[in-house]
Amino acid sequence: MGRDLTSLFDPASVAVVGASDDPAKYGHAVASQALRAPGRRPVHLVNRRGGTVLGRTAATSLSAIGEPVELVVVSVPGAGFEAAVDEALACGAKAIVAITAGFAEAGPAGLARQRAVADRVRAAGAVLVGPNCLGIADNTTELYLASDRFAPGGVALLSQSGNLALELQLRGEPYGLGFSRFVSLGNQADVTLVDLVEDCARHRATSAIAVYAEDFGDGRAFAAAAAAAGKPVVLLTAGRGSASARSAQSHTGALTTSADVVSAACRDAGVELVRTPREMTVVLAALAAGPRTAGRRTAVFTDGGGHGAVAADAAEDAGLDVPELGARTQERLRSVLWEQSSVGNPVDLAGMGEQRPLSYADTVGELLAGEEVDAVLMTGYFGGYAASDGGLGGGAAGGSVLAEGETRAAKEIVAHLAAAAKPLVVQSMYPRSASCRVLAEAGVPVFSATEDAARALAAMTGRAAAGRGGGALPPLPPLPPAAAPLRDPGYHAVRALLADAGVPFPPAREVTDEAGLLAAAAEFEGPYVLKALHLLHKSDAGGVALRLADRAALLAAYREMRARLGAPAHSVEAMADLTDGVELIVGVNRDPRFGPVAMVGLGGVLTETLRDVAFALAPVPAGRAEELLRGLRSAALLDGVRGRPAVDVAAAAAVVERITAAAAAHPEIAELEVNPLLIRPDGALALDARAVLH
Repeated sequence: MGRDLTSLFDPASVAVVGASDDPAKYGHAVASQALRAPGRRPVHLVNRRGGTVLGRTAATSLSAIGEPVELVVVSVPGAGFEAAVDEALACGAKAIVAITAGFAEAGPAGLARQRAVADRVRAAGAVLVGPNCLGIADNTTELYLASDRFAPGGVALLSQSGNLALELQLRGEPYGLGFSRFVSLGNQADVTLVDLVEDCARHRATSAIAVYAEDFGDGRAFAAAAAAAGKPVVLLTAGRGSASARSAQSHTGALTTSADVVSAACRDAGVELVRTPREMTVVLAALAAGPRTAGRRTAVFTDGGGHGAVAADAAEDAGLDVPELGARTQERLRSVLWEQSSVGNPVDLAGMGEQRPLSYADTVGELLAGEEVDAVLMTGYFGGYAASDGGLGGGAAGGSVLAEGETRAAKEIVAHLAAAAKPLVVQSMYPRSASCRVLAEAGVPVFSATEDAARALAAMTGRAAAGRGGGALPPLPPLPPAAAPLRDPGYHAVRALLADAGVPFPPAREVTDEAGLLAAAAEFEGPYVLKALHLLHKSDAGGVALRLADRAALLAAYREMRARLGAPAHSVEAMADLTDGVELIVGVNRDPRFGPVAMVGLGGVLTETLRDVAFALAPVPAGRAEELLRGLRSAALLDGVRGRPAVDVAAAAAVVERITAAAAAHPEIAELEVNPLLIRPDGALALDARAVLH
């Protein structure tokens, strides 16, 4: 059920320690906000000098109040922080909001102080937000303990930045976005981002959760909480682009960046990952609007070719599909449009809107009814006829007639949308016109920028968007129990670990001299492969010899390789049949925040050059693994090209599941990789493996 945060968001009483009349002090801002709802609960102001603060008598201490206080805000200098917390606990506080800074962010000594305070709070059965935070607010319980006011609404905002929270509020205002709660995360010494996501998921007045976080703490727990929330979670984070693997020793580690990890976690958890406050606002506005769908087939509808072409590109850039419409839908469109209109996709009125504004509504109705259409993006001039500051014919005799017709068309569009229950997003040069307001008030997102409209529609479509409304998102795969640690990261020990997990390999034997080499060769037929062991990147060092036809060729290769590299041991293996095969790479890199992260992609010696890879939290179920493989840029190779047969993708996906599950069960493994994993028409075979221990 998660932690009980009732005392934090709906306390019976509140005290502000450090309340002040000095506008330069944060205690003044918090105290001023706390007094906005004096009738909801007792609000006590505490200042060690006593006297009055904001016209009210201030207590010199919490003890001097003479009654228990359930929530205490601490905004005092760092030297007095611990004493204030101890007094709050002694007075029965069940929740503490710590504004005071100078703890973990200040270095090891500050971190030690922070941990000690958090331990005392938890031991007392209380909860602590912060330290180094900017307060909290809950519009649903009239709890105002932050410096800024937040318009009421359905978004819970959890942020590590006060200024970003303010910007989101300002950007959300034109779209009618408001906030159920605001929490400044601070250092998360006790109450974490995960605790807050879980609590906001249970909060009935919260319809979406917006997060700005630089430190996820337990990133995997965050992803699991978001996946289980049952309502949209939108994440803005910083530092996603920095490489996290400059010291990586495998292809997997070298190719895995912080951005890849966060993106994979968000995709798997159904979290909308955004890059800017503007994009976050766009996505929140979309998710607060109309219906959602699992499909991404989008009809672009315009009244001008330029807008249609730009919108189609923007839609595809946002991950939407813009397919040609079917013959039946095109026929219905021709029945309501004139001859010069284009009905392929984009659909272009080609000037008909100026003659008959209701053609906008007729077209939207036919598109929403199309079986091959999941969503509609309308773009261009709509709104111009009704705009008070311009528009074609705005000053002419027919202007008012066109405006009335356009407003009527907007109302008919709303009626069509109610009947079809498919997402519709509008881009208009006149987003505040009367006709666009009709759409917006009915829940249709309206934007002035084409890229915003496309991004909004992307948030309303796809598996994650549909799952938030209907519970269709699968849960994140749990981490398996930890297995007995791998002590030997050598090649054959790693092969054995994976073979025990069901990963198929060709026959192989480890040898240390010529007698062992010839004995191994007698156990299976050639051609042979010879590998020098104890080299992490054997191919790069010239430590792999392929297609050795017989024992004589094998012995010659062994003598040359041993003389050149001086490896103490070698591996003799049966040469796999590479005919009609595709080489993949499957790896797992253990991220300090999100745990094991899997990578699959095109493998072999060109892995880092081609960089055709995809990521997911490990372990990866076979069905999800097949989705990743089918989503590669080179996925066409899997179905056969230039006369080659299709390969067994299902077999490869099953092996991916086994590899990633094995890696996830071994937290001591920092990097594990199978490269190449040969996938043929008749199955999959691992040809090489490596592991790096922490």
